[in-house]
Amino acid sequence: MTTFFAQPYSIDATGFYFETAHDFQEAAKANRDRWGQQVEEYEIQFIDGETIDAALARAYDINQANLSEVIDFIDMAEEHEKIALIIAIGECGYDSSCNINDIDLDVYQMDSLRELAEQFIEEGLFGEIPDRLRFYLDMDLIARDLGMDYAETEIAGTRYVYRCG
Repeated sequence: MTTFFAQPYSIDATGFYFETAHDFQEAAKANRDRWGQQVEEYEIQFIDGETIDAALARAYDINQANLSEVIDFIDMAEEHEKIALIIAIGECGYDSSCNINDIDLDVYQMDSLRELAEQFIEEGLFGEIPDRLRFYLDMDLIARDLGMDYAETEIAGTRYVYRCG
């Protein structure tokens, strides 16, 4: 389960922990400052949960307006969807309101562009290359060329190579 903290912008109020959007709404309705006024604005902080979910909350720039959407996505999305959205928003310039199905993105779980170059050669992306000639290929040069379209990133301790469409 993911835990968040609602930190009031008012210095005269106390924040609270919550796990669901419903919990937030109920606690926010009851939260009062020391003058008895209802607290209206909060900074939402990710406190505890999966590292991938923390990265997702950062990418979304979680706040009161998108809180329900972010929590729903964290609860329902599969890991590859979370990774795609984190890269799309954080690296490719997509808006956080984008639909996951509309994202044009290629993602590979790899440590480097060189590793991607080796995989592309194995898969025959550059055509059929005889085994006796593969030793003469400059993988670093191919990786540098791939770097024109692909980039590397790290999410939750795992490295990825991606291409924005």
